[in-house]
Amino acid sequence: MSDTAATDLLTTPLNALHLELGARMVPFAGYSMPVQYPLGVLKEHHHTRASAGLFDVSHMGQLTLSGPDAAAAFESLMPVDVMGLGVNKQRYGLLLNDEGGIIDDLMFVNRGSDPHSVGERGGQEIFVIVNGACKHGDIAHIRERIGSRCTITEQFDRALLALQGPKAVDALQQLLPGVEKLVFMTGMPATWNGADLYVTRSGYTGEDGFEISLPADAAEAFARALLAEPEVEAIGLGARNSLRLEAGLCLYGNDIDGTTTPVEAALNWAMQKVRRTGGERAGGFPGAARVLAQLDGTEALPRKRVGLVALERIPVREHTELQSTDGQSIGEVTSGLLGPSAEKPVAMGYVNPEHAAVGTRINAIVRGKVVPMEVTAMPFVPNHYYRG
Repeated sequence: MSDTAATDLLTTPLNALHLELGARMVPFAGYSMPVQYPLGVLKEHHHTRASAGLFDVSHMGQLTLSGPDAAAAFESLMPVDVMGLGVNKQRYGLLLNDEGGIIDDLMFVNRGSDPHSVGERGGQEIFVIVNGACKHGDIAHIRERIGSRCTITEQFDRALLALQGPKAVDALQQLLPGVEKLVFMTGMPATWNGADLYVTRSGYTGEDGFEISLPADAAEAFARALLAEPEVEAIGLGARNSLRLEAGLCLYGNDIDGTTTPVEAALNWAMQKVRRTGGERAGGFPGAARVLAQLDGTEALPRKRVGLVALERIPVREHTELQSTDGQSIGEVTSGLLGPSAEKPVAMGYVNPEHAAVGTRINAIVRGKVVPMEVTAMPFVPNHYYRG
């Protein structure tokens, strides 16, 4: 990375802490971000699976949609049930373009009419977290489509931390008593040293864990307090990628993008019955005709995202060509590596529907060598979300 490029990068509120901890910094989504710490990617991965890992994800975009029509307005942009989501409940969402392609995937929470009120229904403040590399385009898209229907507030003064792993709850409840009562995909407001936080029990690793939105000026002190807990180590982007791939989770720009529909991406589970054909609020989102036709089977899929395991111990990485066993090109790998916990090469990619069934044998072409692979169900390692 050139000196000029380095100075053009943004930094998160934890930048000084990353450097103090000896992180190796790399450009990511326009920010200087830690790819690993002295512990190393492999040990960071295993530590998160066994204990608790702290991730800085402050490069991601945070915004709120508020007003009497906020939920209905936001629902008009996605094939997802927003209006029926209870207060302090979280859901995965998909912003679509007019062809049904995925502009971005995101998380959103109904925080109610008062973000400090727990247990009420029917509120109209929606808290949204979008991907860092997409956030400016996402916010412009949201403003253009629904800016006249609700108040859109970007939260530039907030940081975002993720604490992931089976002992995350043990560490976090030392700082925020009560978080242990949350279950997967629920949230709560909290206060720490006078700072207003919002915590959800969710994450990007397949493990139990939490994501914490907090004021930027409180982030370093809060991170230091978490790192002082014996369970917690700082974790970089390298391990974040291997953890999410083993969990079968998509990386925007690799596994999904504006040319990919939710059905091609095997994200049918993210589209609730109420938004599908025959549902109470079916359609009405960008690209609905195409997406619903693919869901109904009236439009054939050109390709489908699948999980893959290599039958030889050779990592199969993104952009690797996939072929049928008789040598016909059938698709491409979008993410792949040697899974540290799976203890075998795992990947996801797109193949034509004729080769998408679990158990189908196909070949990857790695530097001219044929590597046999098998289509498999995901996740590649069991998830451990806490559902109570």
